[in-house]
Amino acid sequence: MKVCVVGAGVIGITTAYALAKRGYEVTVVDASDSFGKGTSYANGAQLSYSYVAPLAEPAIWRQLPAYLLSSTSPLTWKPEFKLRQWTWLVRFLAACNATDSRRTTAMLLELASLSRTKLHELQNRYALKFNHRAAGKLVMISSEKAFDGAWRQIRLQADLGCEQQLLRRDECVAVEPALAHAIQRWVGGVYTPSEEIGDCVQFCEQLGATLIRDYGVQFLFNASVNKVRHSRGIIHAVGTSIGDITADHFVLANGVGSARLAQQVGLRLPVYPLKGYSVTIESDKLTARLPSVSITDQAKKIVYARIGNKLRVAGRAEIVGEDLHIDEKRCNELALEARQLFFPDDPAEDSVAPWAGLRPATPSGRPIIGKTPVANLFLNCGHGALGWTLACGSAELLAADIAGKARPIQGLSQGLAA
Repeated sequence: MKVCVVGAGVIGITTAYALAKRGYEVTVVDASDSFGKGTSYANGAQLSYSYVAPLAEPAIWRQLPAYLLSSTSPLTWKPEFKLRQWTWLVRFLAACNATDSRRTTAMLLELASLSRTKLHELQNRYALKFNHRAAGKLVMISSEKAFDGAWRQIRLQADLGCEQQLLRRDECVAVEPALAHAIQRWVGGVYTPSEEIGDCVQFCEQLGATLIRDYGVQFLFNASVNKVRHSRGIIHAVGTSIGDITADHFVLANGVGSARLAQQVGLRLPVYPLKGYSVTIESDKLTARLPSVSITDQAKKIVYARIGNKLRVAGRAEIVGEDLHIDEKRCNELALEARQLFFPDDPAEDSVAPWAGLRPATPSGRPIIGKTPVANLFLNCGHGALGWTLACGSAELLAADIAGKARPIQGLSQGLAA
């Protein structure tokens, strides 16, 4: 049985692995020239299995004026005269309520737990090298009001199996001494000892090579998919820049591109790009000053993760359509935040690599995984900022759906419910 997976990012590659190990003949098609060159390339590196609260939360309503009026806010919006953007925004705001947020958090925690288990199983088998480690994570909180809210979130997630600790600022410094320079900006933090870090693009490269070697998976790079050839509710082939690819089943796992392709068969996916930025800072002189624990600044929505001797700094969510232009100002702001936090007394002599990517987000924050009304078309997309975290678990659900087997977890709806 042949399966064509569109997308060689972390979602597509883990999907290919889950299918190949079940005996499927898999071909992966991607427009880029190698593994993980899109949104997977320089993401925040956090494997955040216990901190998966969606962007669509009740607090958005209170924060919305500041977000829209401040050019430095972590969430910004550039209005477009396109129905797709406005429809997504209306659905997003409708999802910003306590009931939906709790339901989504519970679903994502269950999927994240499965994903962690499957990643560990994969690592036990192949020992891939991608700077993977259990670093622990501190979510730093800047106000007493937010601190109280964090306590409520911890109690909610404790009922769902998460082990987290609410710490005051001096306790946070004891966990991560690298925060001492700027600890006064926060009142405390949420510490999750079990959280992990890994370089996503290195994982894609390592797993991709393993799939070629051990499973005979075929990767077709520099092959942009521009046409879905279908009739009578069945896809016959995808047309690419290097020719048609035929298969028995097709999986759209190419992030925001999934929505464009799905539209050709009459499906309107609620997936919209949220543009994010990162900088990767490297300096041999500053290595000893880098944090060991993964850090998230809750108010500024910036994450910090040490990958070997580098520091990955990622943040912002811009609703600007599919604009991949790297705004130098945004990247400089991220680099400046990192310097002020970890090495304020050192000159900026480090190497800084900027990057921007489009996170494929659904209004609710729940990914779209499973079958569609088109008999042999399946979806694995819409993971937002959690694609790296949820990839291995999502792949297992998708593979179970294609095989016609029971899913390992039942909480997340199949198909288009997002």
